[in-house]
Amino acid sequence: MMLEYEVLVCRSDTPEEPTPSVPPPENPYLIGVGRADCTGPVADVPLMGYANPDQTAGGIHTRLFSRAFIVDDGSKRVVFVTAEIGMISQRLRLEVLKELELKYGDLYRQENVILSGTHTHSGLAGYFQYTLFIITSKGYIKSSIQPIVNGIVKSIDVAHKNMRPGRIFVSKGEIVGSNLNRSPHSYLNNPEEERNRYKSNTDEQIVTLKFTDLDGDGMGVFSWFAVHPVSMNYTNRMVSSDNLGYASYLFEQEKNIGYLPGEGPFVAAFATANSGDVTPNTRGPYCINTGERCDYLNSSCPIGGTRMCVAFGPGNDIFDSTRIIGENIYRKAKELYGSAKQELRGSVHAAHQWVNMTDVTVQLDSTHSVKTCKPALGHSFAAGTIDGGGDLNFTQGAVEGDPFWDGIRDALLGAPSKEIQECQNPKPILFSTGEMNWPFPWHPDIVDVQIITIGSVAIVAVPGEELEKNAAFTNSEVVITGLCNIYTHYITTYEEYQVQRYEGASTIYGPHTLSAYIQHFRGLARAIAEGKVGELPKGPEPPFFSNLFSLLGEPPVDRSPENTTFGDVLQQVHPVYKVGEVASVTFVAGNPRNSGEMRDKTFVTVEKFHNSTSTWEVVHTDASWETRFYWIKGTANQSNATVEWHIPLSAESGTYRIRHFGHYKQRVIFPVITAYEGSSHTFRVTKTLYSL
Repeated sequence: MMLEYEVLVCRSDTPEEPTPSVPPPENPYLIGVGRADCTGPVADVPLMGYANPDQTAGGIHTRLFSRAFIVDDGSKRVVFVTAEIGMISQRLRLEVLKELELKYGDLYRQENVILSGTHTHSGLAGYFQYTLFIITSKGYIKSSIQPIVNGIVKSIDVAHKNMRPGRIFVSKGEIVGSNLNRSPHSYLNNPEEERNRYKSNTDEQIVTLKFTDLDGDGMGVFSWFAVHPVSMNYTNRMVSSDNLGYASYLFEQEKNIGYLPGEGPFVAAFATANSGDVTPNTRGPYCINTGERCDYLNSSCPIGGTRMCVAFGPGNDIFDSTRIIGENIYRKAKELYGSAKQELRGSVHAAHQWVNMTDVTVQLDSTHSVKTCKPALGHSFAAGTIDGGGDLNFTQGAVEGDPFWDGIRDALLGAPSKEIQECQNPKPILFSTGEMNWPFPWHPDIVDVQIITIGSVAIVAVPGEELEKNAAFTNSEVVITGLCNIYTHYITTYEEYQVQRYEGASTIYGPHTLSAYIQHFRGLARAIAEGKVGELPKGPEPPFFSNLFSLLGEPPVDRSPENTTFGDVLQQVHPVYKVGEVASVTFVAGNPRNSGEMRDKTFVTVEKFHNSTSTWEVVHTDASWETRFYWIKGTANQSNATVEWHIPLSAESGTYRIRHFGHYKQRVIFPVITAYEGSSHTFRVTKTLYSL
């Protein structure tokens, strides 16, 4: 993944200390934290990450949340949001900013609001306005983007309403064994003297900001760690926040005692850092058809090519791997949260520009300059990675084109111009997206560059999946956060670009992309340091396209099997379960898309009966780690919903039931949507089967 640079340079080591002993500053920050559900339709919509329109949603592993943090120094204010989605698209950011302007005027605007996606590959697609992403997402899906917009805005609303004086502490540590470089061959192309500065070819550092009120009570925590949330891999069909989301879940559940997931005042956000070529699948890649190690140079197998080369681990399955990586991240963040004592003081600042990344001149020295290119994707882009390979016979590391595929490209899309081929060299161009504009441009020209600072910490918002880390700041504590504001694939070093593995082939603005970003971030940093942010040129505004279209049709009417109705149980629970076992029940179901927006609601509850009051208490929802909601699409417009409760060892003995809620569509003269619900039989949970 590009050369790994230190994310944060703290002024001193911070020994463990449970409570800061330094008195609060005279002029404390105003701090607000907020969280809101941003889960969209959990059926039929493609998942965003593997660019496979056939990998469509079919249920919920965990719900998706947006988490917002606001910091105000008394005169200026900054906002950082991380949402559990694949990435922030330009269209999504523009729609969020429009909603914020309607509510707050110019209080929250493009200069002082950073939007970041965690990069889970199990979030929902359909929120892009550029053709390449429209094709792989089944278009622009209003029912998918609207819950994300609403969730992000609501998380900011909650943070805004909850603002109070507080303190911020920064700490850092290392997590070893939870990430793996999936392109080590590319990394070795970086200069040896630079590689020798680091003990690993991945960034193992975690950076944590601790937020408290003036009484020392915790308000929230914000952490950055470099890992791809792809523990839930390309075989998954369930909406999931993946490993970073599970770290948030664990931290919030510990702090918000007595609250269901997604509820409670404490907010724990885990954002992606420089995760470009970093996989959580720490067992590494194997040929799944033979068990042999994949080819080191191009990550392929003798039989089956790149599709058969897949990385796994560290767990026994995708759920177990998600749990292990998430727990590792959570445990270290919790340790850092408890020991943090380096307090942030000073002003907050924000700097932002729009930049035409297709036409940036980078001054290398007093006599030499280079330029960025119109966007293009190389042949190795189609090869995919060890986290999910391509279906066709492309391989990573291709520095020459293929006459067969180039001929098909030329016939269907047109040949790349000589200018773009020379500019992107040595990339063999598969898609010359910068020269493709029907029905909309295939890739963005205008991108955001943005920095916010809180005291001595600078948060650099990168619109891709990597960046050199100490490029713009020398004396500050710098956090690189990726997948921000707009998605532009990858940003490799010049040296790694030459190797043209997946990451280099996906560095769309050419070999000098990184240098161009460094130049612009240095400009923002200089403006902040010199107090000249107001003099920064705004830059060319990005487009906001009209007439976007969806390729996903409306859900059909729902039908139930003969002699059944929606909510009926097709397969019942057992009468007794022991903790550690799985209770499962299957219902006649409607298409979840017919339930409309289901933010802050649930398709599932697990309920415990209280004999003393003869009432049922909800102990789990579909936001819980312990539940899994599978929607199974059948034939003749029929479908089932299977609900699993993975009974934790901590579950109390007693009587339980599982309920399912949904809606089904009928057509009389016009479509009619009707709510339904179903319940399992009651069943007993025991600590041991011998305790009946």
